[in-house]
Amino acid sequence: MKAYLLSIAAGLLVGVVYSLLGVRSPAPPMIALLGLLGILLGEQIIPLASRIMTKKDVAEFVMTDCRELVLGRLPGDDTDEREA
Repeated sequence: MKAYLLSIAAGLLVGVVYSLLGVRSPAPPMIALLGLLGILLGEQIIPLASRIMTKKDVAEFVMTDCRELVLGRLPGDDTDEREA
């Protein structure tokens, strides 16, 4: 929860600075969100390639670690494995 609050606070601060400087956001919201999605997916390329090269279970990685890092914790996901 703390990370979410810090994130929104940082966004608000940047918005205030932009407003004071009289500039608009550097990217339209949809483009910015797609860029963030690209970053999240790009972060998974190296671990995924490593799994493929070492012939480890790629499907398991995509369905567990990769899914959680890209999508976050999905609603209805009651597993507490990561919190232990």
